[in-house]
Amino acid sequence: MEELVNAINGVVWSPALIYLCLGVGLYFSLRTRFLQMRHFKEMLRLMFNRESSSAGVSSFQALAMTLAGRVGTGNIAGVATAITFGGPGAMFWMWLVAFLGASSAFVESTLGQVYKEKIDGQYRGGPAFYIEKGLGMKWYAWLFALTTVVATGVMLPGIQANSIANSMQSAFGIAPTVTAAVLAIMLGFIIFGGVKRIAVFAGAVVPFMALGYIIVACVVIALNIEQLPGVVALIFKSAFGFEAGMGAVLGFAIQWGVKRGIYSNEAGQGTGPHASSAAAVSHPAKQGLVQAFSVYIDTLFVCSATAFMLLITGQYNVQGPDGAALYTGIAGVAAGPGYVQTAMESIMPGFGSIFVALALFFFAFTTIIAYYYIAETNVAFINRKMKRPWLVFVLKVGLMAATVYGTVKTADLAWGLGDIGVGLMAWLNIIAIIMMQKPALACLRDYESQKAQGLDPVFHPEKLGIVNAAYWTGRRAEDNLAAEHSPPRPEGKPASAKSG
Repeated sequence: MEELVNAINGVVWSPALIYLCLGVGLYFSLRTRFLQMRHFKEMLRLMFNRESSSAGVSSFQALAMTLAGRVGTGNIAGVATAITFGGPGAMFWMWLVAFLGASSAFVESTLGQVYKEKIDGQYRGGPAFYIEKGLGMKWYAWLFALTTVVATGVMLPGIQANSIANSMQSAFGIAPTVTAAVLAIMLGFIIFGGVKRIAVFAGAVVPFMALGYIIVACVVIALNIEQLPGVVALIFKSAFGFEAGMGAVLGFAIQWGVKRGIYSNEAGQGTGPHASSAAAVSHPAKQGLVQAFSVYIDTLFVCSATAFMLLITGQYNVQGPDGAALYTGIAGVAAGPGYVQTAMESIMPGFGSIFVALALFFFAFTTIIAYYYIAETNVAFINRKMKRPWLVFVLKVGLMAATVYGTVKTADLAWGLGDIGVGLMAWLNIIAIIMMQKPALACLRDYESQKAQGLDPVFHPEKLGIVNAAYWTGRRAEDNLAAEHSPPRPEGKPASAKSG
């Protein structure tokens, strides 16, 4: 089984996908004039917009749902495997794919908002929706939807569950079967509660867990601050093959850095637009900018915290293409959360391993919940035509079963299946956003124009020549009808500002 999975991975994650991810990120960065730098302050301002509606969630809740999917085992175990097979230089390529990927995240999330729909009283959107409406390619939209249901509902949860089981066994001696049972019960409670419960849970847990992890990592770094300059130099030298002994993994540094970078921050993969489409905003670019910032939180903050802890403490291994050891700092420990637990334990005995296990539990558990929401959104897309409500129940049971299965299976198989899922989604989505970039770029120009006039931007798709944005045109019609039937305002009393 593992040999077959590895063979498929070799095709999906060929150098073509690596260069495509980097190239598209650079292309959109140039087309948007590096919005990830120009609009940094605006991203922070918009991120804390608490406005919501009965059909949608706030920008902050949508961001939390996205981060629930992005901040997961990839930020701990993923960083460890990237360094093992790509050397310390893999971290540079993770940073690069995050910086460039922020522009891709803006494009895909803005498109998700433009072409979203209200289904059963809830906002739904994502690549399947914008492929169908923006490109008019229904077969391609269905292909993405089906691929995503399989990837996020079956292939990806196992990685998160497996890492939870390994860390819990290492820190507390808890058997994987016990962990599997607890995960299944907790998952059932959350996912059977609907989108609002998912949003509330993510909004409460994600900021707390990410901030706590970063603070503890900063303490570790501060206690060894004299080593930080050398670690940063090691990352840059290894990234370009200038570090002695690391030249053999130069190509793998790029490959693993990009692969784990995409797995971690998901920019361009097509997962982010699902949660961003649930936000109640007055203009698609607002949520696009918020989602661009989420890439920074994931990779530049959380992943960097993990990498610095490993490299400062020296608790990591580097393996050459032939399997030979190029650096051994932690013999007898498999690449994954064990690296981080050992590193933390070496600095904070009696606390480090337990803290990492708990952090990984929350990281990975919220990610599984986010995977469910993404899969459910694509089932909702399919059900517009098929009208099979029982498919949602099957998805819930299937995801819980995949989680239990991944908990007790080998890590290599879990990661292999997850990589296939991520790669297939990335191929399909990146091609789509290249083909339909114009509406997203038009939204950015419109947003900037209205902001320059001192306005709170409001989206009118017809003014931008954007068609098939049925939600927005319908919303304008509802607003106009409400204005016509509202009682006249007393003379001299201004109209209240309306947004969201």
